Amino acid sequence: MPAQGRRPDFPTLLVVILLAGPVLAGLAGTFLPAFGYLPVLGYTSLSLDPLRDLFEMPGLTKSVLLSFGTGLAASILSLAIVLVFTAGWSETRTFQRLTRFLSPLLSVPHAAAAIGLAFLIAPSGFLVRLFSPWATGWTRPPDLLILNDPAGLAMTFGLVAKEVPFLFLMTLAALNRPHIKEFYKAGASLGYGRMSVFFKVVLPQIYPLIRLPMLAVIAYSTSVVDVAQILGPTTPAPLAPRLVAWMNDPDLSKRLMASAGALLQLFVSACALLTYLGLERLAGIWQRARHGSGRRRRQDFLARQAGLYPMILIVAVMMLSIALLALWTAARSWWFPAIAPQKWGFGRMADAFGMGAPALAATLALAFASAGIATALTLWLLDDRSVRNVSTQGKLNVLIFLPLLLPQISFLFGLQMLFLVGGLSGTFVAVLLAHLVFVFPYAFLALSDPWNRLDPRYAKVATSMGASRARVFWQVRLPLLLRPVLVTFAVAAAVSVGQYLPTLMIGAGRIVTVTTESVALASGGNRQVAALYAVLQLIIPLMTFVLAALVPSLVFRNRAAMRLER
Repeated sequence: MPAQGRRPDFPTLLVVILLAGPVLAGLAGTFLPAFGYLPVLGYTSLSLDPLRDLFEMPGLTKSVLLSFGTGLAASILSLAIVLVFTAGWSETRTFQRLTRFLSPLLSVPHAAAAIGLAFLIAPSGFLVRLFSPWATGWTRPPDLLILNDPAGLAMTFGLVAKEVPFLFLMTLAALNRPHIKEFYKAGASLGYGRMSVFFKVVLPQIYPLIRLPMLAVIAYSTSVVDVAQILGPTTPAPLAPRLVAWMNDPDLSKRLMASAGALLQLFVSACALLTYLGLERLAGIWQRARHGSGRRRRQDFLARQAGLYPMILIVAVMMLSIALLALWTAARSWWFPAIAPQKWGFGRMADAFGMGAPALAATLALAFASAGIATALTLWLLDDRSVRNVSTQGKLNVLIFLPLLLPQISFLFGLQMLFLVGGLSGTFVAVLLAHLVFVFPYAFLALSDPWNRLDPRYAKVATSMGASRARVFWQVRLPLLLRPVLVTFAVAAAVSVGQYLPTLMIGAGRIVTVTTESVALASGGNRQVAALYAVLQLIIPLMTFVLAALVPSLVFRNRAAMRLER
């Protein structure tokens, strides 16, 4: 056993290189140009000019406030909706039914969700058509600034609609802990209402497991690009989309200013995280003060309803948005205020599908390659740590979440420059590596909990019978975890499909996916083509999740007779 403990920890080392390496190298590649040092463009001395140019840009303060305000508000609102709904309805049929709807929504890419939402709430969108002209009198789309509103309300709602499913599934995984049901029973026997038991007893137990995902949501929401370009303000835009525009500007000197802006974006996201941590501490103090009051709050009907309706609204909006995407792909003519297309046609769809075949092929290749590598590396890491009897929590979790806790744009600028110098910019390998940085954390997150809940006695029995470590893995652990492994692969593929900024920047325009194309088409006037690319985004995750559900049923179909009748 001691000799085994001294073996090199290759999986952990590989994870450190895969995650920390690109992040730290990217931050270094962003930091130096922010202070005027970029030899590849002829800037060989340090200077504060990029920072001066940045702070002289008109509307910068408003861009910063938009990024900070919309991202933090969307994140806190998403968490509040999830916690209040879970507090009021967990362990009920309503909870189980909504769970069936929320789980598939996690696989919907942000860009596709934003395009579908735009079709729903736009002045010429489905909601306005539903009440026109019989209720509103409108025979033409009203002159209302709903999309791209200056306050970023549409963008905030779009982020909430996408982050609620993610935080809900993280909360669901945290609830799958021993003694949670006993807490509810004990609280009920003492006369406490369902929601009081959750917030006073259950939430303190599970919140540490939700905290890192919540921080990752804040970092993403304050620096999002694709949703901001589709739903966000434009005069001025939030900070992250402006940085992308400066980086792609023909004036190469603006790349230095964009790097300085990336550091500013890092500061904005850090301020949002610190603000949330401060609010978290205040909430903890308030909660501890309430614990001593002894109030049972048995009558929580109104509070339970307040948690139910926002969740139903989000599910309904997301499902309706996806349905609208499917309708628009087949709509040949759909003029306002008609509630349904006047003419149907699939000719343009076939043409667009033929034109988008290369983008679809690149998306499939990146999704399957990154998901396969991330799932295999996760299995290797978990198996190695199980053999070593080392916990998968603590510092390793912080490292794995590192790429998610930093704004993508803060280190992708530098990573793009490093790939450019190394001659890898615009190559499939470079984009695949960039995807892996963001795909692996989700793969580890999806698989670590099922792995930890697997009864270790199976492996011990197999080992006592002389089975090798490899045989235990392939013939014991992997068959028992086949369904979670396939779900992990599906989640990883969905994350890869949704990667817009890494593909755009590292791909340098030479690697085109359906996500980059759909965001570019979202601002155009052809809704049918934009909807088609958004639907293509949905097909790949849907296909992988269907396979994750069907393959175990086919593989283990001959074991159905072994199920015990209850």
